[in-house]
Amino acid sequence: MNMSLRKIWLIVRSEYWRRVRSKAFILATLLVPFGFVLVAAAPAALGYLAEQNSSKTVAVVDQTGGQLADSLAAVSDDQLTFRPVSHPTDSVRAAVRAGTYDGYLLLPDSLLTGKGHATYYGMQGGGLTDQIQIEGRVSEVVRQQRLRAANATKGVLSILQSDVSVQNRTIQEVGTGADHTFAYTAIGYVMAFVIYFAVFVYGQYVMQGVIEEKSSRVVEIIVSSVRPFELLMGKVLGIGAMGLTQMVVWAAVVMGVLAGAAPLLALFLDPASLGVPADASSTAVAEAAGLSIPPVPYALLGWFILFFVGGFLLYASLFAAVGSAVEQQQDAQNLLLPVMTPLILPILFLAFVLESPDATTSVVLSLVPFFSPILMMLRAAITSVPVWQMLTALGLLAITFVTMIGLAGRIYRVGILSYGKTPSLREIARWATYR
Repeated sequence: MNMSLRKIWLIVRSEYWRRVRSKAFILATLLVPFGFVLVAAAPAALGYLAEQNSSKTVAVVDQTGGQLADSLAAVSDDQLTFRPVSHPTDSVRAAVRAGTYDGYLLLPDSLLTGKGHATYYGMQGGGLTDQIQIEGRVSEVVRQQRLRAANATKGVLSILQSDVSVQNRTIQEVGTGADHTFAYTAIGYVMAFVIYFAVFVYGQYVMQGVIEEKSSRVVEIIVSSVRPFELLMGKVLGIGAMGLTQMVVWAAVVMGVLAGAAPLLALFLDPASLGVPADASSTAVAEAAGLSIPPVPYALLGWFILFFVGGFLLYASLFAAVGSAVEQQQDAQNLLLPVMTPLILPILFLAFVLESPDATTSVVLSLVPFFSPILMMLRAAITSVPVWQMLTALGLLAITFVTMIGLAGRIYRVGILSYGKTPSLREIARWATYR
């Protein structure tokens, strides 16, 4: 197939500059990173405010002879107060209805023998956090009382109450270093979903652009001087470059915000509780609290860009083929299933790959070209993937893209000049075999 690289470059440049200069692109590029940070920080902030603004007073009806009520009162705090009462249950229930208490806790005598269970009565169900706190404190108090009833010594009680921490270290070529398994798992998970959403969103851009050109009949003029395949390739590469530009800007902003957030959060922590000197820097406090961002290897970022580009090119060619076959956006929904299915399937495998990144099934799945942009990046972030596997996956992805772009080009060639009835999948398959 004769192909003019100059014409493709002109189309790439036109698609790229036309889109990056639009107000929608500029607003999205500026607002999305702050929206991401807001969404990430909002649950923690709202949870903190909920704790500060909510307090619950619980009456304790102790039928164990007072063995538990005082212990529960001792573990009260500003958010959850246990108040022992000696009134009959009916009187306590009336006090709850009157608003004197938020609820009452009934502790039967059989609770100490392990046969009964505590019951909380309230006018409303209450929040999940309150339920968890009540259950946790009752469980701890009952456990301690059962141990004392079994004549457990203070030494035994102290052993049972003590926590054993396990510090993870990674073996390096020279010595050992801090283990960032959790952080790298989160990074891999984020990378996988970023590629998924980016491929889906920017692929839709390609499809929408093709539909608009076809609906306005502009494409009929363009194909008089440019081959349909050149037009398809230029459109895919131009929108891909736009998407890559946007993601680089977003990544830089988010990383900058996260880097500054750790020292800021460290100002609210107590250095003594973390085992660091009182005059320690905010950076040292953040590292002791596990808030520091681990260094992301440059190789991982390089692989991310390559698999993002490869995944986008592969799926964008398919979205363009679908767009060329229809005249309206809603008509494309019936044809998107074959395109969306291989894009959604790797999301279903994320949990398995996350748990067993080196299993044979995970390796095989991450080598499948339609899955590799998502699954291989997840594996690369959480485990040491051999370079030959990365190169093999990238090579298979490139071969599949060349094959699919060829088929998509044939569909595109016929579809952009086809009007009227929306073709069936069988007709589109026949277009792909035209010479």
